[in-house]
Amino acid sequence: MSSLYHTIIQITDELSTDECKRISYLCGALDTDKFSTDPRGMLRTLLCQTRMDYLFLMELILKIKRYDLLRAVLSTNKSTVEGLLKNNHSVSEYRVLMADVSEDMDTEDLKSLAFLLRGTLPKHKLENAQSFLDVAVELEKLDQLSSEKMDLIEHCLRSIHRADLAKKISHYQQTVLMTKQGSSPPDRLQFCRMPLPSGSFGVSTASCNLRPISKLCDKPTTLKKELLGSRSYCQQEDVYSMQSEPRGVCLIIDCVGSEADELEQTFQALNFHVITHKLLSVRDVQSALREVAHQQGHYRASAFICCVISRSRSSDLLATDSHGPGLNLDTVRCLFTSDSCPGLAGKPKLFFIQSYEESEAQRCAGCVGCGDEEGGELETDAPGLLCSKRTVPVDADIFWSHCWTKGRQLEVPNHRSVYLRALRSSLTEGQKRRTHLVDVHMAVNRAVYDHNHKSPESSYFFNLRHTLRKKVYLS
Repeated sequence: MSSLYHTIIQITDELSTDECKRISYLCGALDTDKFSTDPRGMLRTLLCQTRMDYLFLMELILKIKRYDLLRAVLSTNKSTVEGLLKNNHSVSEYRVLMADVSEDMDTEDLKSLAFLLRGTLPKHKLENAQSFLDVAVELEKLDQLSSEKMDLIEHCLRSIHRADLAKKISHYQQTVLMTKQGSSPPDRLQFCRMPLPSGSFGVSTASCNLRPISKLCDKPTTLKKELLGSRSYCQQEDVYSMQSEPRGVCLIIDCVGSEADELEQTFQALNFHVITHKLLSVRDVQSALREVAHQQGHYRASAFICCVISRSRSSDLLATDSHGPGLNLDTVRCLFTSDSCPGLAGKPKLFFIQSYEESEAQRCAGCVGCGDEEGGELETDAPGLLCSKRTVPVDADIFWSHCWTKGRQLEVPNHRSVYLRALRSSLTEGQKRRTHLVDVHMAVNRAVYDHNHKSPESSYFFNLRHTLRKKVYLS
């Protein structure tokens, strides 16, 4: 048994059920309702599935304000840990805020909140809620609450006369907005985790993925030097680690039904665990995305890939639905941000989207080459094209490749996407030549532009941007 795992046991033995749930939530878990039977055992299992080190453990204990455990078990103190974590924290600020709000709410507040949300959440979920975090988790599952969507909960808090908590929410939202309008640095410096041994991507409770940075002792200055030294090394790296086995999940959603099999073969060859869905409705697409976003296996993964093929209207995916509002592309992106999916924080998230427009494209602002837009700090690799407005991610570590063409192309017998064919070919060739992803996509650009020159009546249009901080090699 490692010393770090022994430390985790010591700490969990001292925690209450509510504290176990709060730490679970801070780690990104969305199944806190399971903690009622064996909260300490469930938390140990969760921490074992997380790439854990002493500093991350210190941060979790600091956030739940158990300073006594910092002293008694971790041989440190509040001020020392705060110094180590200055500008380098890993726990989502959004989740810390939600946990703090939960701690400040009493039973009557919770009842009043549940009453206001009776038309939003199922009755049995509200009746079983034991804390604000239980409510927050259910709202997150329904995409009614996230780091970028907090108006509903702020309104409810004001309605139950908790203006103090509503002000905290408002302050957080203003801070996030100011950050996005700035230079858009990474949300937070993530731990430089060592690669794990080969094994199944599925969650295993048989062993723990614990990496002790050093044995805690009576010399916090030595620990601080080692921790900061390892982070300095991490910052100097310019290549994302791709050492996990497999590299991560590749989710393929083909609502057209013609491309999934070839894509599956390509990404399996690139050593990804591929999950494929075909011919889904908008509701089922959203469900499939959430299910993958909530997987704990992301903590052990090196990257994530999402491929979607669907009919669309502007920035909304229609899937197989013939009517309805569709699924906004921004919703797809938000499900895998560091706040919504902490297991992918600091890791490359690659999106490849082929959509077929049900309406004619219009020239507008809001796309590559069509003028500035919010999020203009993103790297751009495509020239200006005729386009309709597209939603583009602003979070760190995202590669966003969205190609669209006219929906009538689906009427052509045995239609295959020029973009996806070029993508498969370029990724395969890039694997052989060890070419980083941005250069790989240049070959896709060339293939699509050659097609557009030869067949302008069936042109494809790009929205290609990224916020990668390092190079991505899939070789």
